[in-house]
Amino acid sequence: DFAQTHNLKARRDEIGNVLIYKPATPGRENDPVVILQSHMDMVCEKNNDTVHDFEQDSIKAFVDDGWVRAKGTTLGSDDGIGIAAQMAVLTSADLSHGPLECLITVDEESGLSGAFALQPGFLSGNVLLNLDSEDEGELFIGCAGGIDTVGTLKYTPEAIPAGSFAAKLEVKGLLGGHSGDDIHKNRGNANKILNRFLMDASKLFDLRIADFNGGNLRNAIAREASVVVIVPHSQKESLIVEWNVFASEMEFEYEFAEPKLKMVHQSVALPEFVIDMDTQGRLMKLIAACPHGVLEMSSRMAGMVETSTNLASVKFKGTNEIVLTTSQRSEIDSRKFMAAEMVESVMLLAGASVEHSDGYPGWTPNPDSAVAKIAAEAYKKLFGNDALVKSIHAGLECGLFLEKYPDLDMVSFGPTIRGAHSPDERINIETVDKFWKLLVEVLENIR
Repeated sequence: DFAQTHNLKARRDEIGNVLIYKPATPGRENDPVVILQSHMDMVCEKNNDTVHDFEQDSIKAFVDDGWVRAKGTTLGSDDGIGIAAQMAVLTSADLSHGPLECLITVDEESGLSGAFALQPGFLSGNVLLNLDSEDEGELFIGCAGGIDTVGTLKYTPEAIPAGSFAAKLEVKGLLGGHSGDDIHKNRGNANKILNRFLMDASKLFDLRIADFNGGNLRNAIAREASVVVIVPHSQKESLIVEWNVFASEMEFEYEFAEPKLKMVHQSVALPEFVIDMDTQGRLMKLIAACPHGVLEMSSRMAGMVETSTNLASVKFKGTNEIVLTTSQRSEIDSRKFMAAEMVESVMLLAGASVEHSDGYPGWTPNPDSAVAKIAAEAYKKLFGNDALVKSIHAGLECGLFLEKYPDLDMVSFGPTIRGAHSPDERINIETVDKFWKLLVEVLENIR
């Protein structure tokens, strides 16, 4: 509809990827065809106390001290800002550029299915500008590949013991964030923190687990987790005392990394059942042993994470299953699979069934990239200092594009976004201006 309104040619493939064409400005018809690329989906995360239906409700955006944020939800600047830049280029009458193809892909956040389904021949350009990175002043020429590993534990529901007390214990207020960009920042994982208490409390009390609900999306670090536990009435007060002591310990441990950490408890009605003791023990040991965080730092690019894993979510499903979702990333494909096998091994030892996603490839850095050099020179000219040329631990669609179009020359850049994949997501207004000026200058110089 947007293309039609502005008299631009457009097409859509079977999965829903959209491609909009814009002719070259007069005199530049024979310049290389440049592809601008971003994705149309966003991560739909909200705080537990925020009432918001992502299918129906608009994002409530506001400006806060130079940043655009959203009230209680993710903002969608990842990658709404990329689409905004494409639309601005498409509608501008005073930019100088060669022939343009604006590619907007679907489902990047939930599995890169749009990039996976992209067919050879859909694009004609050999130069691609990916508008989906989140650090102004940095030009990315490589990214990590990834694979998801999901474990499922079967349990037997058991009756609630007589004379029981039920409590809901919650870990909340963590920063969370992107499981690629933020995995090295030593942020708390709500699943891990809550399970630490369960491991300790199960040795002190006749504790039974009725429900565990932690984390959400595979590519977000778990910010919140809750568990419903059962103990005999006689142990009620001791359990709460132990929880408060544990909360104080966690607040001290995470005093600087997680200043908004909250650990709360409340009495709740007795649930319908608890899980059997054998599964309970295996679940707690699995969460405790499952790796989370940085596994290896890169030996190729100083200061960059090479391989990591994220214990994203722990969810009760139906009446007899507990599903644990993890996500592994690496700039080296063989180590991506090594990390997945590590997680799989722990899950199998705990008696879980295991499935892996198909995964997606990384984008191997090309230090001789012509378009990266153009972008670096443009940045230096505009702002008087050098941009950092590097690889990113997050997953970009570029690796998949290379599988279909092996001759693509690519670079990725964007404004500064913080807290992506969490309700703390925000985009810096000043850097959007620099991002736009850089995009315009790069288009001017690709000839």
